[in-house]
Amino acid sequence: MECEFPLVNSNRQEIEEIFNEVKTIAVLGLSPDAEKPSHRVAKYLQEEGFKIVPVYPKEDTILGEKVYRTLAEIPFAVDMVDIFRASKALDAVAEACIARGDVKVFWAQKEIVNNAAAQKAKDAGMKAVQNKCTMIEHKALKGE
Repeated sequence: MECEFPLVNSNRQEIEEIFNEVKTIAVLGLSPDAEKPSHRVAKYLQEEGFKIVPVYPKEDTILGEKVYRTLAEIPFAVDMVDIFRASKALDAVAEACIARGDVKVFWAQKEIVNNAAAQKAKDAGMKAVQNKCTMIEHKALKGE
């Protein structure tokens, strides 16, 4: 397994801007299992007032929201894609975000880094965050 150091990443100020601007978050790899990090993080974000859009290959609803199989299937605007997938999948995720044309933030969760994909997203006008947890970062901004 090859690990990358995140060379493309948003700073503290950009992360604060992200949480102030983002309303709708597509959670790529949102598990229906309440014990999984993706579920806990999405539930937290939902409880904090963000619209969560599950993207998962199975299930019809997760956290009371309709599940979509791909980003392309979501029929409304998505501000951020919060990614719980392997680093090698991020190239395709960046392409899918670019193809949508409405994604403002490409966020790869803790321990997920793909500098080429993050740079591609950034070059397309998105903010790119890697190797950071949305829940931890949001709590830190709230002083928790």
